[in-house]
Amino acid sequence: MSTTATALISAACAILGAIIGYVGFLRTSKQDSKDLGKEKGTILTEIGYIKAGIDDIKRKQEKQDERHLEIISRLAAVESLAKQAHSRLDRLEGRDGE
Repeated sequence: MSTTATALISAACAILGAIIGYVGFLRTSKQDSKDLGKEKGTILTEIGYIKAGIDDIKRKQEKQDERHLEIISRLAAVESLAKQAHSRLDRLEGRDGE
C-alpha cells in the first residue's frame, strides 16, 4: 500500500469515528432528555399529590375549627343554664330554711 492510500484510509477512519461519536452523543443526549422529562413528570406528579393532601388537611382543619366554635357556644349556653339552675336552687333552699 502506498502512503497516500494509508493516509486516505486513516482519514476515512478518523472521519467515520467522529461521525459515530457524534451519533452516539446525539442518541445519549436524547435519552438523557427523555430521562430528565420522566423525572420531572414524576416530581410534578408527587408535588400534585402533596398539594392535594395539604388541601385535604386544610378542609379537615376548617371543619374542626367549626366544630370547636360550636362546642364553645354550646358550653357557654350550658354554663348559663347551670348558673340559672343554681340560682333557682339557692332560692328554693332559702324558702325551705324559713
